[in-house]
Amino acid sequence: MMNLYPYYVFMQNKGVVPIDNSLFKPLTPSKEMVDPNTLLHYTNVLDAMIDSVYVSMKNLNVTDVVVLVTESGWPSKADSKEPYATIDNANTYNSNLIKHILDRSGTPLHPEVTSNVYIYELFNEDLRSPPVSEANWGLFYGNSTPVYLLHVSGSGTFLANDTTNQTYCVAMEGTDTRTLQAALDWACGPGRANCSEIQPGENCYQPNNVMNHASFAFDSYYQKEGKASGSCDFKGVAMITTTDPSHGSCIFPGSKKVTNNTREVVNANVTSGAPDRHRFITIGSTRIGELNKGLPYFLALAFSVILFIPSMMPC
Repeated sequence: MMNLYPYYVFMQNKGVVPIDNSLFKPLTPSKEMVDPNTLLHYTNVLDAMIDSVYVSMKNLNVTDVVVLVTESGWPSKADSKEPYATIDNANTYNSNLIKHILDRSGTPLHPEVTSNVYIYELFNEDLRSPPVSEANWGLFYGNSTPVYLLHVSGSGTFLANDTTNQTYCVAMEGTDTRTLQAALDWACGPGRANCSEIQPGENCYQPNNVMNHASFAFDSYYQKEGKASGSCDFKGVAMITTTDPSHGSCIFPGSKKVTNNTREVVNANVTSGAPDRHRFITIGSTRIGELNKGLPYFLALAFSVILFIPSMMPC
């Protein structure tokens, strides 16, 4: 178990370690780091740090232990002595970290093994002692509002993993019912989403509430549009998720091939007073839910210090 912070490597070696290497940004071959002993090329600092642990363990004749990264992150605020602790850099690092782990590409030394990573941390810690950066590693402020929204897909929607091509569009929890109903009406009307499955008596009619019906309609439209950028927005009431929202006999469009030309398009103007249910999303095999009704969907786990990104590798 290791706490690995490319931020500190960069800060302590400015001029030697480029900022792009630390933030997982795309690099030209000339900017890649090359290990003089193995001649392996590294495109990011974290992989180099993980492989250094493997080399150290090998020197101790330990070769059957997978590195677990128990802390990693980037501060979003600091004083003038730490000019690279910004919201943009923190967002870039954590978003790219998630994409890198979910890509399951391993490291140059061990491409067959992808480490699990815990993001440090969920909330800022306002009472931490100086320097200022120590109090600003969180994804949320102490009042539960987000410091920034993670971006992990090409469409700019957080919590979307496009690497597997298994993404779905669902309604966001906490959205005003009237706004959601208007988006549902548009999807099933002018948007020409296939809404036949959410009609009374059909497989996806239950649970009979706007949240469920809107999620189905949004996904139908999203899949019909080929998951194009901007097709899962609906004026901010929809989000992309990697968790299949299908349930029971209700199979969402993204879970099967649907030929829209052969299915009747009908309007699903259904309003329900039934209570909305909490929806969970998954990154890998870990179920993640919203912290509470007031928080946006995020990488929120059942504890308030670190966030877990499973690599989805077999145990």
